[in-house]
Amino acid sequence: MESCRCLVLWWAAVFVSVVGVGGMVPGIFKLTRLCKFCDREPSSCNGTGTCQANCSITSICERSDEVCVAIWYEGNQTVETVCHLPSKPMYGVHLDDYNSSTCEMKEYKTDSGQLFICSCIGEECNENLVFPHNIGPGAIENQVVSVILVSLLPLLVLAILVVASFYWYRIQRRRKLNQWETKKPLKRKGPKGPLDCSDACAIMMDDDRSDSSSTHANSLNHNTEPLPIELDLQVGKGRFAEVYKAKLKQSSSEQFETVAVKIFPYEEYASWKNEKDIFSDIDLKHENVLHFLTAEERKVEKQYWLITAYHSRGNLQEYLTRHVISWEDLRLLGGSLVRGVAHLHSDHTLCGRPKVPIIHRDLKSSNILVKNDLTCCLCDFGLGLRLDNSLSVDDLANSGQVGTARYMAPEVLESRINLENIESFKQTDVYSMALVLWELTSRCNAIGEVKDYEPPFGSKVREHPCVESMKDNVLRDRGRPEIPNSWTKHPGVALVCATINECWDHDPEARLTAQCVAERFREMDDELDKLSTRSSSAEKIPEDCSVSVSDDK
Repeated sequence: MESCRCLVLWWAAVFVSVVGVGGMVPGIFKLTRLCKFCDREPSSCNGTGTCQANCSITSICERSDEVCVAIWYEGNQTVETVCHLPSKPMYGVHLDDYNSSTCEMKEYKTDSGQLFICSCIGEECNENLVFPHNIGPGAIENQVVSVILVSLLPLLVLAILVVASFYWYRIQRRRKLNQWETKKPLKRKGPKGPLDCSDACAIMMDDDRSDSSSTHANSLNHNTEPLPIELDLQVGKGRFAEVYKAKLKQSSSEQFETVAVKIFPYEEYASWKNEKDIFSDIDLKHENVLHFLTAEERKVEKQYWLITAYHSRGNLQEYLTRHVISWEDLRLLGGSLVRGVAHLHSDHTLCGRPKVPIIHRDLKSSNILVKNDLTCCLCDFGLGLRLDNSLSVDDLANSGQVGTARYMAPEVLESRINLENIESFKQTDVYSMALVLWELTSRCNAIGEVKDYEPPFGSKVREHPCVESMKDNVLRDRGRPEIPNSWTKHPGVALVCATINECWDHDPEARLTAQCVAERFREMDDELDKLSTRSSSAEKIPEDCSVSVSDDK
């Protein structure tokens, strides 16, 4: 059979040559193409370079418009050679590279899986198979890497431009601020009076009351090389992280700045990210919110870091345990606390710029730091929540019952927060803030005899009470920490006590807002003289923030 086929091919070749040379038998036979034509044969092809199809059969294609085709099956290293009409699909794909004298392989996704197919129009051109250099597995991987790098290049350039623009903006803003300070002295009145808007903006740009100046660190989103930080000693430990005092080294000298480093283990990524995202909001900056320097992912240590200003006096609970405070201290500490909470809850900055309100959800004395000037700053935003307009009722419902049981508001203990009203979430913070104000008052020497420090509800509950235990005290018994009559003998403390009573009301809608409480503290100095002479305070205090000095609710 093989010999007969060869004989036929020989006569066909002779006939073709005759027609081609002498033009004999015109119109009877049209010249067609010679191609290798074998079923799947083993080959030495490996997907790179050039190899042979190893097909011993040459066939005359039936039609003049057919082309030579070779198919390489990578799985079993075999080659199939055929004549094929390009207008028809092969294995579900249309060939588009047949106008070539060489058979150059291309990879296709076909109905039969991944195949390498080439087509050409030269005589027996499908015998020599040419594989591009990038088909091999290693080369393909290199090509993918190159494509990724080229694709990321515009993003990298854009990121550099954004960082450079932000840095330039900060430099220009600081320069303008310095020029303003040289032309017009700050009108900061300190504890005796409020700050004007210019002062507030200056504080937002650089919190000069922090114990560390943070000149070395980037202010936000540091994600290049880790800062040169040397941990010193552990100063705190919470549910999710540990806090260390640390040294931030200067690059050009032996000097260093003292900073605080909050270290989260890898499994607490969600808590770290939530706190980082809240801190990264530039509108959060305020003199009564902990100054944030940067966040880092320490891959070698398998840790996540938050780097902030360091305050050597520690948290408020530790400070009250060690110190009895004066009336002036109470006013400073309490006033700065409520201003910090009011800033969190506000929908605009002190300069009037719109901002997203934030609720802390874990306000307590151990999450408040005492600065060197005896003012407070809020910290630990791991459970904080940004009240963005995009949040749905379902999002708020899924935010969970979080916080410390001792400081939970009644509606949080009962899981009955009004999800339709965002203000109801803020009022849970106000309840917790009232308990902290009670802690401050209980250690003030203006009330008379000062007892040892006790947290709210003291010995009525365990050291770390559970939710059910607090439900019994707060919901069933409607209990609150005691405010003795002796506390109200001092007119200023009496005003604070009345405010506390209105802030921990069982009904969230009956509680004062943080902004209203801040207004009371701002006007307290003016009101003390009138309170001491039993005159009306309604002229000075706005009607919606008016207070009656009473111990009973």
